[in-house]
Amino acid sequence: MTHKGLVTLFLAISVGCTQFGVAATLTQETTNQPTLSQIKELQRTAHTPTQYQLLAGYYDRQQKKYSDLASVEREEWSRRSQNVTSIAAKYPRPVDSARNLYQYYTSRADDASRLSSKYRQLTNPNAPK
Repeated sequence: MTHKGLVTLFLAISVGCTQFGVAATLTQETTNQPTLSQIKELQRTAHTPTQYQLLAGYYDRQQKKYSDLASVEREEWSRRSQNVTSIAAKYPRPVDSARNLYQYYTSRADDASRLSSKYRQLTNPNAPK
């Protein structure tokens, strides 16, 4: 490659990386959601009702997200259940994969719901800690 070609390649890569970084920053700023590391830190240090409210809201959103994913997988599971051909098919069959994903998302939604209710109880200043 010539010197001019290398410079052009470098500029194209740097512009692409810069645009990706700006897009990631804009996404983080527009959603204004805490990152997972921030949530973990907040779980360790939370002691005010406002902090507990933030944690409860985060887990409410997580519960909604996983419930939505579970409903999509439930539909996929029922669709794939209609095409089961043989009991001797190799595991995991497509129907098994859909069922496993549904169970995983349901479990995650239940965990998030449990944590949300825990932190909602702690938002009351008179709640036992």
